[in-house]
Amino acid sequence: MTSLAVDTSLFGQDGNTLDDPSWKIINHAVDKLMAERPRLQRLSDYYDGKQEIQKRLFRNNETTKNIKVTVNHAKYITDMTVGFMTGNPIKYTAAQGKNMDAILEEMDTMDLQKHDTELEKDCSVMGYAYEILYLKELPEPINGQRVQTKIECIDPRAVVMVTDDTVEHEPLFAIYVQEKYDLDGRQNGYLITVYTKSTVITYRTEEGYYINEYTPKKVEPHYFGDVPIIEYRNNEERQGDFEQAISLIDAYNTIQSDRVSDKEAFVDALLIFYGFGINEEDQADLRSGFINNAPSKSDGASAEWLVKTFDEGQIELLKKSLEDDIHKTSYVPNMNDQNFMGNVSGEAMKYKLFGLLNLLATKTRYFTDGLRKRLRLIQNILAVRGQMADVTGCSIKITPNIPVNLSEAVSNVVAADGHIPREIAYSWLPDIDDPKEVNEMMQEQTAQSIKNQQQAMLAGNPDYVEGSGKQDQQEQDKQDQEGQKGKEVADDKLDKQNQRRPDQNKS
Repeated sequence: MTSLAVDTSLFGQDGNTLDDPSWKIINHAVDKLMAERPRLQRLSDYYDGKQEIQKRLFRNNETTKNIKVTVNHAKYITDMTVGFMTGNPIKYTAAQGKNMDAILEEMDTMDLQKHDTELEKDCSVMGYAYEILYLKELPEPINGQRVQTKIECIDPRAVVMVTDDTVEHEPLFAIYVQEKYDLDGRQNGYLITVYTKSTVITYRTEEGYYINEYTPKKVEPHYFGDVPIIEYRNNEERQGDFEQAISLIDAYNTIQSDRVSDKEAFVDALLIFYGFGINEEDQADLRSGFINNAPSKSDGASAEWLVKTFDEGQIELLKKSLEDDIHKTSYVPNMNDQNFMGNVSGEAMKYKLFGLLNLLATKTRYFTDGLRKRLRLIQNILAVRGQMADVTGCSIKITPNIPVNLSEAVSNVVAADGHIPREIAYSWLPDIDDPKEVNEMMQEQTAQSIKNQQQAMLAGNPDYVEGSGKQDQQEQDKQDQEGQKGKEVADDKLDKQNQRRPDQNKS
């Protein structure tokens, strides 16, 4: 993992502060990043198909067949996991009584579905990923705003996160290291950018990545209220999804390469003659399948091919065993397996994908931690711009992109009606973000359906005239109004009579 835990008591002395870390601790953190790079590069190469089998050499490489076959299980594992994880858009719902509409509107401008897919791919390959939030000035104001919040992925091979050494490992600052090149493609120093909770500090070196007190330095403020680089972890160990299966992948590639090499060597087998020989003229005829003047077998002559024998059945069995182990250790099923063929129910499919669903549950918990930090940073920058929002207690839903038997899900909802609250039952349906809204829509639909049925029943009545129902209601309302007026007039007369009675009693 590319992170460095430091003692915060070291800051605040000798010009070393959290808003302006000293060049010594920056150099130490970059050293740790460079030590981690070979591992990250190896994992990236395996995803790209640059695997160990491609480097295989034999001592007699000129005469020995050395076919190099790469079956990229690493890419299969990552692509399947990323598809399962981010195939459906991530949904955000504000807590009851909270409002985060401004944040949702801001995120709508960021193309987050593509961004989250790239982020999860880095997590799957290298074990962790980084993203950066920044402000970009717009050429023309949009909704009165001249700046827009942007978000991008950063290569994990170029970032090191510095945290405190407590059990919480709170981020203190992040360092982004970029190699620079001149117009001729020669390496031309490094640009080292330090992101603290309030500033962005850049250093530009002319050679190497080490900085000192004389290195040119530029300091600018930012307004996100925290470190604007966020780390996403794939799991507790920060391991890639195929990292523990690399030895199995290498063994599988070796077997497949040897099988193809043996097949090609079989085509180039040696033909051995017993009891006679051939001259140069016979060699030309031999290519056409003929041997002139060859002695008979009764004279002790014979010919046979010299080939290496191998048991194809045993090799196929070993290959199948390795392939099963790759899928077993990575928890990613082989979707081409016969167990996934045919029409199976949604519940049966869940049991087949049980291991993968458990893996996704772990990945989701760690991924959600990063998403909450993203929401808080966007909330902070919107508050600076005068737009208030509250992400406290918001719900983040990551729905695995697995096959769903929709008819079976609907049947379960119908069967649960009257036994389970409808809002809970509606949450079983895929692509339902707000069951409460669906329940309200169903109530409106039911009310409209009852109204339509009543109108249809009245239309079937021979005494019913179309539109009479509305006219009758208007007539009834008119009669009610006239009756109310008559009652008010009677009440006024009664009040006047009661007022005259005391005078009559006095007389």
